[in-house]
Amino acid sequence: MPKVAIGDAEISYEEFGQGPPLMLVSGLNGVGSFWARQVKELAQDFRVVVHDHRGTGQSTHSRITYSVEQMADDVLRLMDALGISSAHLAGHSTGGAIGQVIAQDHPARLQSLVLSATWPGHDPYFRRLFAMRREILVKCGIESYLRGSALALAPPWWVSANDAALTEQHRLGAATSAPVEVIASRIDAIVAFDRRARLSEIRTPTLVIVADDDMITPQFYSDELAERIPGAKLIVLDGGGHFAPQIAPAPYNAAVGAFLRAQIER
Repeated sequence: MPKVAIGDAEISYEEFGQGPPLMLVSGLNGVGSFWARQVKELAQDFRVVVHDHRGTGQSTHSRITYSVEQMADDVLRLMDALGISSAHLAGHSTGGAIGQVIAQDHPARLQSLVLSATWPGHDPYFRRLFAMRREILVKCGIESYLRGSALALAPPWWVSANDAALTEQHRLGAATSAPVEVIASRIDAIVAFDRRARLSEIRTPTLVIVADDDMITPQFYSDELAERIPGAKLIVLDGGGHFAPQIAPAPYNAAVGAFLRAQIER
């Protein structure tokens, strides 16, 4: 993957296809490869850009105090470096939080917004979940963190059917992981995020999409987003867990692709 300097960090990214720019922004794991099952289809109509967040993958593992606002600024600086004045943006989980910040603070930079398995702000469930995940990370290490996270990120049937693949995925993930303090700071950033009071300011055409069995960002978060964002459309998928883009790519791609292509026609 090529890298581009955005000031105090280098961001690893890839581009696919031609057409209107589409930023695919991944979640807490932060790596562009999360979107592997979306890129080929969406690149038929868009200039698709994926990237590794600062602090993840092949991008700079900066030891800073992370925030969702800082992550959003990194996305904007990446767009600037690639000559993209405005783009469609699909953000999954943490990527959706990033999308909310950009839509509220820099609306001219977005042509449309997909909020995928994300949340409007913290609540007791979210705080408890990520306090537990952070504690496992800090006290038990990255291997335990990855193994434990898989039980919430994917449906039980999928975990059972993909045991060997998960084991190998966790081995590779641990070998290439950012330092624990970087991951912990990124967890702190998403727990602190809360933009629900400003959701009514979003005027960007918005699709909210979630799987009905998502345990990380349950459907009631998406219900709230769709209710508070003027004109937002809500789609609830039948299964796929938090990683529905990977586990149920066909219905996910059909829904997201139809929405994004409608924005081009509009």
